[in-house]
Parts: sequence; structure tokens; C-alpha cells
Amino acid sequence: MGVRRWFESWPLYRQLTGTDPLGRGTAAKSAGSLSLTARTDTADSMARSVCPYCAVGCGQRVYVKDGQVTQIEGDPDSPISRGRLCPKGAASKSLVTSPLRQTTVRYRRPYGTEWEDLDLDTAMNMIADRVLAARDETWEDVDDEGRPLHRTLGISSLGGATLDNEENYLIKKLFTAMGALQIENQARI
Repeated sequence: MGVRRWFESWPLYRQLTGTDPLGRGTAAKSAGSLSLTARTDTADSMARSVCPYCAVGCGQRVYVKDGQVTQIEGDPDSPISRGRLCPKGAASKSLVTSPLRQTTVRYRRPYGTEWEDLDLDTAMNMIADRVLAARDETWEDVDDEGRPLHRTLGISSLGGATLDNEENYLIKKLFTAMGALQIENQARI
């Protein structure tokens, strides 16, 4: 009796003898799968977002419960991806929820062996100081023949593919105003 009951509960047996010969409906369900609930059903809210990995801009639905991201799925309303995500986009939940994710600024001093945490204002000021120092050290007002240059070759910019047109425009304007010539974007390379 026990073996027969187990055999009849086997999905392949239900598929071959029942009304679901393709095994995509009731034949594929088990007691365990019937008790499962989708993380999207229990979410408190859903926000629409854009995948951060490349310049395609696939739409995502981000489901949140108790202030924590519980699921990220493709957005079927997105005209770009129509609900589909590549493997990176489908795994982007770990980008937000991974315990290995860095949430503070980490800094290792020159010749140092240990990392230290910095607050964001300190880190931003260090970056600004270094950019200005590199610009000042490499500034070229005129060339050897006295022609005006007003440039620096000491700083450059390489933008990411996930930046939108407005961000790229502002970065280009900023670096041009500082006299940089090497301004490029990853999407064009």
C-alpha cells in the first residue's frame, strides 16, 4: 500500500496517466510545491527600476517587504526588455542584499597593509584634492611655440555604460571645464 501510494504521487506517473501529458500543470505539482508562496505575493510594495549592469536599460520590478528587497524580476511593462533579464540582471538582487556588499568607503593608505573606513565627506574631499593637484601639476597654458593650450593631460574620465545621456553630458562638461582631453565612455569602446 505504501509503495503504490508513493508511486501514484510520483510526478512522472501523474503525467503519464493524468490529464497533464506535458507535465506543465497539476502533474508537476507536489505537496511541497503547493505549500510555497511567491516572494512577490508577500511583498509590501513594488518599485520600478532599471538594471544597473549595462547600457541596455532593462526594466526591473523590485519587491520590498519590511524595508528589505525580497525579489527583483523583469518588468513586463518595459518596452526595452518586455519582462526579460539577462543572467546578470536576474541575479541583481544579490547586488543589493549580499552580506559581502560594501556599504562604507574603504581606504588603504599608500604603503599601508590595512583597510580603514572613511566617511563619505572625507573620501569626496580627498578625491577632489587629488584631482585638483593632478590638474595643477600637469597644466599646460601654451605649447613650445606659444600657442594657447589651456589643458591638462594629468586627469581623464572613463564613463560607465549605465550612465544616461544627461549624466554623460554633465561629466563631459565638468572634465572639459577642468581642461581634460581624455574623456571617453565605456559604451563607445
